[in-house]
Amino acid sequence: MAGRIPKDFIDDLIARTDIVELVDSRVKLKKAGKNYQACCPFHSEKSPSFTVSQDKQFYHCFGCGAHGNAISFVIEYDRLEFPEAVEELARFHGLEVPREKGTSPSQTPQQKAQIADDYELMEKAARFFEHQLKQHEQKSKPIDYLKGRGLSGEVVKAFGIGYAPPEWDGIFKSFGTTPEKQQQLLDLKLITENDNRRRFDFFRDRIMFPIRDKRGRIIGFGGRVLEDGGPKYLNSPETRIFHKGHELYGFYQAKQANRKLQRLLIVEGYMDVVALAQYGINYAVASLGTSTTPEHIQMLFRAAPEIICCYDGDRAGRDAAWRALENALPYLKDGVKMTFLFLPDGEDPDTLVRKTGKQEFETLLDEQAVPLSQFFFDNLISQHNVGSSEGKAALTQAANTYIEQIKAENLVKLLNEELRKKVKGDSYRADILQDIKNANAVGQARKIDYQLPNKTNISPTRKLLRLLLLHPNLAAEHPEVQPQALNPDFIKGLHVLIKMHGFCQSKPDSNTGHVLEHFRGDPESKFLLQLLKVDHDADDNRPDKQYIDSFHRLIEQQLKARYQQLSAKGSAMTDEEKQEFKLLTQTKATYSAE
Repeated sequence: MAGRIPKDFIDDLIARTDIVELVDSRVKLKKAGKNYQACCPFHSEKSPSFTVSQDKQFYHCFGCGAHGNAISFVIEYDRLEFPEAVEELARFHGLEVPREKGTSPSQTPQQKAQIADDYELMEKAARFFEHQLKQHEQKSKPIDYLKGRGLSGEVVKAFGIGYAPPEWDGIFKSFGTTPEKQQQLLDLKLITENDNRRRFDFFRDRIMFPIRDKRGRIIGFGGRVLEDGGPKYLNSPETRIFHKGHELYGFYQAKQANRKLQRLLIVEGYMDVVALAQYGINYAVASLGTSTTPEHIQMLFRAAPEIICCYDGDRAGRDAAWRALENALPYLKDGVKMTFLFLPDGEDPDTLVRKTGKQEFETLLDEQAVPLSQFFFDNLISQHNVGSSEGKAALTQAANTYIEQIKAENLVKLLNEELRKKVKGDSYRADILQDIKNANAVGQARKIDYQLPNKTNISPTRKLLRLLLLHPNLAAEHPEVQPQALNPDFIKGLHVLIKMHGFCQSKPDSNTGHVLEHFRGDPESKFLLQLLKVDHDADDNRPDKQYIDSFHRLIEQQLKARYQQLSAKGSAMTDEEKQEFKLLTQTKATYSAE
């Protein structure tokens, strides 16, 4: 694996990028005052609520809340992971992405050339297999098989399906023209070698399914046997360009077929993916002989808001579904739906869609797929006897072990509430009635969620953070504002403000995009993004004055808190503290204890 991408390069990349030009290359923008607008590419809407700021190098949708910088936009719009988005943006500028030296060295120019040559050879091999399907003297055998599975010529072409001839040296003779080329074929597992050092084709007499990565490059193959003998499916082993735990068959085709993926269906086999596409269900993907890995889950959650795991209804299928759920827990987020569909005995998506057709199959997905919460508790309850106190305690402990891994706040609340129902049983309803009674007893006062900012309730700390996010230059232009001089014991969130202020002061030419990128991955990043979820037009109205006034409010907050602290000590104050208390009392009446 290559090393990390240097921060300086990422900062330079953002500085080079005009986010208006970048977004406009994918979504047509119109000028609207000093900003640009369009209908949001991340949710359906009729009137534009998606705004791009050239000054701040930042986009924000007032409809769905999507926001970020140039890299964030490429990640979300092109459905890429962070390193791939940086590489895509670098290509946009004709740059090469450098890598830091870490535990694994960066690729040398020779290694990069080798990898590029590997992709080219795999593409040639795919074309070879496609040609054999059309021209080989035994072509009727694979063609009859594909027709028997109901596949049209169009879908076969769309997935690049081919045929590995039965000869031992089809690939070997075509591409192994030199010792170096033979070694490359060995490295990519297109040929193999026995104990006697005899070399021959790895795939023979099989239907060939090219496996493409997220960018559409062919990285491996899956071969389906035509006659008895050998494994039913033979997959390319791991190579320097193929890592099966990071790739999904059909993922590239699903992205190509759907400008905006609404759902992704995880199935178990290549033929399931292709057969579903044949019937117009062009959003299915399959893992490559492995269980659904954490890397797969992250790909899926980034690509679509709904993930459906489709497995056999037997023990093996349910175990595979549970492994997928376990791997998904740390990456679950509010707004993403994950469900599980278990098929009847003897059925798989390939056979079922042929019997039912697209409409009925999708009705099955909508009506019979089990929500994650239901599958979660059904599985746990099958392992614990909730009829006993010990069983309830064991269920609670097991459930909490999994729930603690979830970062989606609303889902955590839902699962905790469901756990309470399972454990309490009939007494749960009585508890709810009592909760309602208690709530009514204390009146109907509206509760304010102090975790989320809004226009009428924002602390001076949050205000300063928002202003620095939107106007990073304020830190350098107003050296009199020094949050590090304040005491974090008296001001909640001050440590975040100090970090933000320090970065903005050291990088006075930064914009909002730079600041967001600097804090990407930090524990504070989620909190900072929340601060941008409200309309920020008000922060453009005399931001200098707002900045200084907010800092003065922080000073007052600290003085007031210190006054209250000393007041509580009373006669226990030292002489020095008594003098300080006297000064605080004389400063302003507003500092007096409430």
